[in-house]
Amino acid sequence: MNNVAGRERGADLPQPTASQPVFSFEGVGVSFGEARVLHALDVDVPASGVTDVLGRSGSGKSTLTRLCNRLLDPTSGVVRFRGVDVTGLDVLALRRAVGMVFQRPTVFAGTVADNLAASGVVDRESHVTILGRVGLDPGLLDQDAATLSGGESQRVCLGRTLLMRPRVLVADEPTASLDEPATRELEVLACAAVADGVPVLWVTHDLAQFDRIADHGVVLGDGTVIASGSAARLRAVTGGIDALLRAGGPDAAPNDLGARRAAG
Repeated sequence: MNNVAGRERGADLPQPTASQPVFSFEGVGVSFGEARVLHALDVDVPASGVTDVLGRSGSGKSTLTRLCNRLLDPTSGVVRFRGVDVTGLDVLALRRAVGMVFQRPTVFAGTVADNLAASGVVDRESHVTILGRVGLDPGLLDQDAATLSGGESQRVCLGRTLLMRPRVLVADEPTASLDEPATRELEVLACAAVADGVPVLWVTHDLAQFDRIADHGVVLGDGTVIASGSAARLRAVTGGIDALLRAGGPDAAPNDLGARRAAG
């Protein structure tokens, strides 16, 4: 990945250390009017590997991802990137460092090359290289992006994000609308990013996917953290991940939830 583009990875942002979490959520709450989406959320996201975020629909998974690069600010509490409150960082530099991939790929009018150039990297050699990295034929560069399949569109969006050389990749259910082969291809690309030193925060509702790619996990329920820790420790909880997800329902008792927390 380092040979794709020559720009710095957010040189004015805090530099990573091996032991420091990539994200820390400290007492984070998010409300929209009377609706409380997240509350008293405390969790660290490790600075390596794939961290999967699991939870029922409405548990706050997508809201958590949007806090990472200030698409949304918390109503209460603090979100830290590499130990620094994100509200004190340059928002544009933060958004280049925190690469986002969404459930529905967003391609712009124009060619695939035009879409890749939206990253700020415009030379064709870099575009050819990144298409190869995301498993696409470089011959697609001059193709109208509107004609791409869903899987191809998602990989172009991932390539565009990687051209910005992010320090971390945040993916909000990126395979939810893809078929099985395209899903597996995107999982391989996420693991390749990790191998290149880029940690991945990956939202999923798919327990089989968690088993395939997760190094760490965060289980959300009713807007707060039910459990977090290594994937192996979460699987070892009595009843497994299914039990944690059931515990995250709106009728779960706080003491029950606290008892299920897993150390990383």
